Amino acid sequence: MSETTVRYEGYLRCSAEHSESGVVVVTNAPRDNHGNGASFSPSELLSVSLGSCILSIMGIMASSMDIDITGATAKVEKKMANAPRRIAKISVHVHVFGELAESQKLKLEAAAHECPVHNILNVEVPISFTWGPA
Repeated sequence: MSETTVRYEGYLRCSAEHSESGVVVVTNAPRDNHGNGASFSPSELLSVSLGSCILSIMGIMASSMDIDITGATAKVEKKMANAPRRIAKISVHVHVFGELAESQKLKLEAAAHECPVHNILNVEVPISFTWGPA
């Protein structure tokens, strides 16, 4: 189990310190929700978590197939909705450099859909997935 304490710093800013590494992540509310947009918003961090998780799980699968996907990117876009304010849709566009066989793409995409962040979000939030250049 992992645990992180998030501290409200005031002015719609929060910080969280990673217990193992000491790395601190800071969030600020976005400009469209009373914030100053000085850092990632909490919902943007959720999108970052999704993109990072997808690429990490794809990396595990790629390694098992003796494929190196170093440099692969995931462009994550989120669409917000109001009443209540929430993430309405997340789109993930993955680009892997080099040529992949269709069977390799299918295995990597299946792995992407198995990422733990994707699986928890899949309950209420539609997540689209596309391939192509960055």
